[in-house]
Amino acid sequence: MAKTKGPKRPKAETPKGFRDYFGTEVTARKAMLDKIAGVYHRYGFDALETSAVETVEALGKFLPDVDRPNEGVFAWEEDADWLALRYDLTAPLARVAAQYRNDLPTPYRRYAMGPVWRNEKPGPGRFRQFYQCDADTVGAASVAADAEICAMLSDALEAVGIERGDYVIRVNNRKVLNGLIEKIGGTFAAQTVSDAEMAKVWDKKREEDILRTADKFDKVGVEGVRELLTTGRKDASGAMIEGVGLSDAHATHVINFLTAKADDNTQTLSNLSKVVGESTIGIEGVAELEQISALLEAQGYGPDRIIIDPSVVRGLGYYTGPVFEAELTFEIHDEKGRPRQFGSVAGGGRYDDLVKRFTGQSVPATGVSIGVDRLLAALQAKGRLDTTAQGPVVVTVMDRDRMADYMSMVNELRAAGIRAEMYLGNPKNFGNQLKYADKRESPIAIIQGGDEAAKGVVQIKDLILGAKIAQQATVEEWKSQPAQVEVPVENMVQAVREILDRHK
Repeated sequence: MAKTKGPKRPKAETPKGFRDYFGTEVTARKAMLDKIAGVYHRYGFDALETSAVETVEALGKFLPDVDRPNEGVFAWEEDADWLALRYDLTAPLARVAAQYRNDLPTPYRRYAMGPVWRNEKPGPGRFRQFYQCDADTVGAASVAADAEICAMLSDALEAVGIERGDYVIRVNNRKVLNGLIEKIGGTFAAQTVSDAEMAKVWDKKREEDILRTADKFDKVGVEGVRELLTTGRKDASGAMIEGVGLSDAHATHVINFLTAKADDNTQTLSNLSKVVGESTIGIEGVAELEQISALLEAQGYGPDRIIIDPSVVRGLGYYTGPVFEAELTFEIHDEKGRPRQFGSVAGGGRYDDLVKRFTGQSVPATGVSIGVDRLLAALQAKGRLDTTAQGPVVVTVMDRDRMADYMSMVNELRAAGIRAEMYLGNPKNFGNQLKYADKRESPIAIIQGGDEAAKGVVQIKDLILGAKIAQQATVEEWKSQPAQVEVPVENMVQAVREILDRHK
């Protein structure tokens, strides 16, 4: 007789592009976020927690593909409306600022921390769910708000353990690049015979192509950018990448902008002034950078922490004014042992058009987002992340009839602020209880059998010391059991605390 098949069992596996986080990882992330939140709170920012789900309409320009709202984000249709898991923490802020504009103070200063989701192809180190840590000021047009964000970012990095000298915050301004493009566009116009001809050689797409190419400066260098701006270049595989079509003279303007950084901010700003020429928007951008530099210098945030750097181009298609990026400057080694720079861990800038989508009125805003996972990886690479787990003190069970006594011991330890638990497995095999304690990374095991109970004492086993002795001890030292002491029950908490303090 054929066997009947039971129901198909589900696979116990994490969905592609997602991962699980266990004790030490969760604890390390929380500790880091608490330190960053402490800095944000000290600066006067309030916490905000928004729903993980937003309407696709609210996400708006954040969608990778507006025509297919379930592409790029995790979205579903409900009652003729599309809903989606939040793509970042900025779009929800814009919605909150518009929805509660009559109730919130102006400016509104908030920070937010939490997971975001992106329906994108996963890869090594690239997940579909990850944490972001944002701080933004909505309703302040002054560049003092931008300068404050830069100072706060500097303090946050140092608070979590990135030492001064191991990072730099680089500041640029979209308006300066607008001035550059205006200057190039003007020379294009001078070369054309009609508006129709001008439309052929200069349009919004060409501006975007210039931005996209400038963003590759740190990867391909000066000559690579020049080739991509003009006639094109071959990539590593030998395939030809089409160029933007600028003349060499126009490309030189862009390169002069990207290489305007000097040894000090004053000279950098002077170089930028030459690059933008008489462009009104460009001059305005340089003036804003001058103000930011002066405000930061006055607070002691000099070029050892924050610099003006025109090569920061990422996000300039989105930001409307100052833009900043925190880069770690120390060297790490990749999986093949090759040295490389760690790179960016945070970025932000001014985005004055975001809330306007909801209200029709322009609302100034500026903020920063810290890449939590990258920052954790950086701290681990520098050996500044405590990944050692210390489990609870384990009270072993020697007599099933005395469970209430063991639970009383656990309660006494917890009341004293000591992490503790009673062994809840099968107590028949005492060796298994100690194996459990080892697997839990427990520092101490409490033992009380019938003889100890009659004498009013407990045995306290220092599991950390015991492990060290097991590796190095002589037979005589092992027999002497220095890792296990007997103390009166009333002295249990004090003895446990002394051992824990020794291992800090």
